[in-house]
Amino acid sequence: MSTIGQFDVDLLWRILPDLSFGALVTLELTTLSILFGLIIGSFAGLARVSKNPLIFGFSTLYVEVIRGTPLLVQILIIYFGLPAIGINLQPEPAGIIALSINSGAYIAEIVRAGIESIPTGQMEAARSLGMSYLQSMRYVVFPQAFRNILPALGNEFIALLKDSSLLSVISIVELTRVGRQIVNTTFNAWTPFLGVALFYLMMTVPLSRLVHYSQKRIGTYEVK
Repeated sequence: MSTIGQFDVDLLWRILPDLSFGALVTLELTTLSILFGLIIGSFAGLARVSKNPLIFGFSTLYVEVIRGTPLLVQILIIYFGLPAIGINLQPEPAGIIALSINSGAYIAEIVRAGIESIPTGQMEAARSLGMSYLQSMRYVVFPQAFRNILPALGNEFIALLKDSSLLSVISIVELTRVGRQIVNTTFNAWTPFLGVALFYLMMTVPLSRLVHYSQKRIGTYEVK
C-alpha cells in the first residue's frame, strides 16, 4: 500500500469512480438550480426596479429574507419543515428548490445592479419609439444588462457549486456525501476528503478562469 503520511494513494485510486459519480451529481444539481435561480432572479430583479410599490416591496422582502438567513437553515426548512403542512419532498427536489430559491435572491441583486448600470437614455429612447415599458426592458435594457452581468453570474455558479455540499445533510449523495460515506467505511478521513477537495478544485478552477476571461472580453469590448 502506497501511503504518504495519512494519505493513501491506493485508496484514492480505488475511490475515484465514487468521487466522480458524486461530482457529476453535484454538477447536475448545481446546473438545474442555477437555471431555476436565473428565472426566479430575473423576475425578482426586474421587480426590484419596478415603480409598483407592491411588486417592489414583495421582491425586496424575498431578497432580504433569503440573503439574511443561512442556506443550511433554508434547506432544513424545505426538507423537514414542509412535511408539517402536508408537503413531502424527496431529497433531490427539496435540495434543488432550496438552492434555486437561495440563488434567485442573489441573482436578483445582480440583475438589479445590471439594469441600473444601463444609462436611463436607453429606456427613454426605446419609449420614444413607441415601445411599452416591458418591451423596452425586454428588447433594449435587459439584453445589455445581461451581457454586463455574465461574469457575476459565473461567480454565482461557482459559489452555488460549493454551497451544494450542504445538501449532504439531507442525504443527497453528492460529492461531499460520497466522501463522508467513504470515510465511514474506510476509517480514513484524510484521503477521501482530500479527494473531495481535489474534485471541487477541478470543477471550480476552470470556471474561475472562464469568468476571468469573460471579464477581460467584456472590459475590452466596453473600451472600444
